[in-house]
Amino acid sequence: MKAELRKFQTSAELNDVFAPEIAAKLQAGIDQDGRASLLVSGGSTPRPMFAKLSEIDIDWSKVDIALVDDRWVNTDDSASNEKMAYEALLINKAASAKFYGMKTEHEDAFAAVSTVTTNLASLKKPFDVVILGMGEDGHTASIFPCCEQLDEALTTQQMIMATQPTTAPHQRMTFTLSALLNSKQIYLHLVGESKETVLNEVIGINDIKKAPIKAFLNQSDVPMSVMLATTK
Repeated sequence: MKAELRKFQTSAELNDVFAPEIAAKLQAGIDQDGRASLLVSGGSTPRPMFAKLSEIDIDWSKVDIALVDDRWVNTDDSASNEKMAYEALLINKAASAKFYGMKTEHEDAFAAVSTVTTNLASLKKPFDVVILGMGEDGHTASIFPCCEQLDEALTTQQMIMATQPTTAPHQRMTFTLSALLNSKQIYLHLVGESKETVLNEVIGINDIKKAPIKAFLNQSDVPMSVMLATTK
C-alpha cells in the first residue's frame, strides 16, 4: 500500500485532527485559486466529522462541495447521500458552500449520466480534497467489485457514470477512478475494528477488481492518507 496510514484510538481523536486539516487545505485552495473544492463520501461514518468541519471558520462561500457518489433515490429518502450532506455538512458556517447534487428527475440513473455530467462540469478542478469511504467488500464511491460496470469505472476517462451493484440496493451515480484522481489530496476515512479488518484484508489483495479501493491505495500520483479510528 502506497498510501500513508494514520491511526487514532477513537473517532473523536481522529475528528480533532482531520476536520482542521481539511479546512486548512480548502483555505489554501481559496488563497491560491480563488475557490476550493471538496468531494465527500456518504453514509453514517462521516457525520460527526462533517459536523465538526462545518463549524470551522473559513470562507465557505468560495467552496464547491459534491458527493463522490449517491444512490439513485429521491433526495428526501433516508438512503440519499445528498440528504445526509444537508443534515451533517451543509450546516453552521458551511451552509454557505456551493453544493452540487447528483440527483435529477430521470427515473433511470443510466439515462441521467449526460445531464449529471453537465451539472457538475463547473466544479473547481483539480479537486482540493477528496474523502472516500470503503465498504466491507472493498468498494469505494459506487465502484463495486460486483457490478457489470466495474471495468469501465476503473478505466474510463469520463467523469461520471452510473452503476448497478448486485449486492446492494439502488442504482448509483458515481465519479470514476480517473475523475477522483484529478485531485490534490485523497483521504480514506475509516472508523471501527471491522473497517480495520477489511483494510488489512484489502492490503493483501493484488487484483483491484476484487477490491476497487486498492486502485486508490496503490497509486502514487496523488497524495493519499488513510485516516483510521480503531474504535468509534
